[in-house]
Amino acid sequence: MCDNKKYYVYMLLTEKNTYYCGYTDDVEKRFKTHLDGKGAKYTKANKPVKIVYTMQFSNKSDAMKYENKLKKMTHLDKAKLACIN
Repeated sequence: MCDNKKYYVYMLLTEKNTYYCGYTDDVEKRFKTHLDGKGAKYTKANKPVKIVYTMQFSNKSDAMKYENKLKKMTHLDKAKLACIN
């Protein structure tokens, strides 16, 4: 069986001008979950404003590896990614 499911790494800008990074198979649905205060502990305290970056992957493992890399980036590097998206 061929699994065509796609995974995404996303980055949200918060009201406090911070970034939240995560991965999902449905970015819009996950964003709504964050807006509803149910997405993650961080986004409960730091309300997301908008999705500023997404990247698609063909498997969950690659998405998780990239998410980890993104989380280790500086605020400035994340801001640069957000500007090119």
